[in-house]
Amino acid sequence: MSTIVWNISAMNCYPQAEGETDVVFAVNWQCNGTQEQDGKTYNGSTYGVCVVTYTSGSPYTPYADLTQDQVLGWVWASGVDKDATEAAVNFQIAQAINPPVITPPLPWSA
Repeated sequence: MSTIVWNISAMNCYPQAEGETDVVFAVNWQCNGTQEQDGKTYNGSTYGVCVVTYTSGSPYTPYADLTQDQVLGWVWASGVDKDATEAAVNFQIAQAINPPVITPPLPWSA
């Protein structure tokens, strides 16, 4: 079983928008997975950017008070499919553990 970790690597903001300061409009995210098997570590990852929109009058959290969990909630609410993304990372790991194609050394080069 792999370990999946989601991270926010950056957020782009408007300095002023809708009467607020440092209003996030784009979130750079990463989904990374690792799995240990037979003494080896296998990795998979994917990343992206999603657009988020603040509407005047909606609850507003100052930039300095945002948490990664809150922003990840925005990512998933914006259309990033959490389950499908994690499945893609797990597929990468499975392919690394059991590659569908290999390139062995040429038999005469040994």
